[in-house]
Amino acid sequence: MFGYRVPAPNEALLISGARPSGDSGLAFRIVVGRGAFVIPIVRKASLLTLAMREANVDEQCVSQQGISLRVSAVIAFKVGSDDPSIAAAAQRFLANQDQMDELTGQIFAGHLRSIVGSMTVEAIIRERQTLAGNVLDASKVEMGNLGLVVDSLQIKSIDDLNSGYIEALSSPQRAAVNQAAKIAEARAAQASAEAEQESARRQAEYARQTAVQKAQYQSEIDQAQQMAAQAGPLAAAKAQQAVLEEQAKVAARNAELREAQLVAEVIKPAQADAERVRIAAQAQAAATRMSAEAAAAEGRIALEQAIIAQLPELVRGAAEGLKGSNLTVLNGAEGLNQAVATIAGQGAVVLRTILSGLSGISDTAVPAAQPTPPTDAASPPALER
Repeated sequence: MFGYRVPAPNEALLISGARPSGDSGLAFRIVVGRGAFVIPIVRKASLLTLAMREANVDEQCVSQQGISLRVSAVIAFKVGSDDPSIAAAAQRFLANQDQMDELTGQIFAGHLRSIVGSMTVEAIIRERQTLAGNVLDASKVEMGNLGLVVDSLQIKSIDDLNSGYIEALSSPQRAAVNQAAKIAEARAAQASAEAEQESARRQAEYARQTAVQKAQYQSEIDQAQQMAAQAGPLAAAKAQQAVLEEQAKVAARNAELREAQLVAEVIKPAQADAERVRIAAQAQAAATRMSAEAAAAEGRIALEQAIIAQLPELVRGAAEGLKGSNLTVLNGAEGLNQAVATIAGQGAVVLRTILSGLSGISDTAVPAAQPTPPTDAASPPALER
């Protein structure tokens, strides 16, 4: 009956019982990453792990100075993925694959003793990576012959078996470290003290500022309360002053109204009555003056008519007076006419003078409404005898 076997991803399938495969001369066929048919009884299928494995080493070594050391290390290794490595590992470990860990540890322990014996304790402690690299290089050939590949080697610890050598080596460094630690601690303490002082200063400054602000706020509050307390009487005084001012304005308006009332009811009517009386008096005076003027004019007219009526008599009398005078007329009739005309003219002058005198008498008898400027009356020329 045929069987189909599929190895795991980290395993290699080894099929034995067949003729040697190829030129390798191996007694088995290697299958990796795929399955294969296996004829029961005729052929045998085996699995070889390709997974990562670990081997621990805890070996007592002696350094170049003869100082005993215990070195602990861990090795990570696996079977190589190529056919020669698988074949080599299968030939040695297929029946008992746990022997790979033990054998690998023994191989590395031997190389570790050899490498540590060529180095000083100081170099081993300071250069662990160099130690690990030297051990790997020394074991690479042997591990390759076994079909094993080393992935890493880590030195876990190095112990001087309580001899105190490593501690003595570390004393200066430890003292320096301790000194540096103390210095750092002192600096940290100083920085902490300075920080505390700064914090205290800031707290004091904050408290001072807070107190100042509180005092300012309280002052503002007190001032506001004082202003509020004074606002009542001040507002009342202002209101009283406003009432008084308004009352004064009302009284002034009332006085103006009363004055206007007095003017309308008393002064204006009195002025109107006085104006009526004055106008009546002026009218009466004008009427009286006109009556007097009319009367004077009538008397003057009558007087003038009487004088005019007597004028021929006056001329005649003058002519009679010339009869007995001794006059010499040089130019005859013409001269006589001139003499007569002169007498007549003097009569006219006499008449005007009389009328002018009468007119003056009449003007003084009647009062005039307005004064008139005086006028000069021309004196009549005298008659030559």
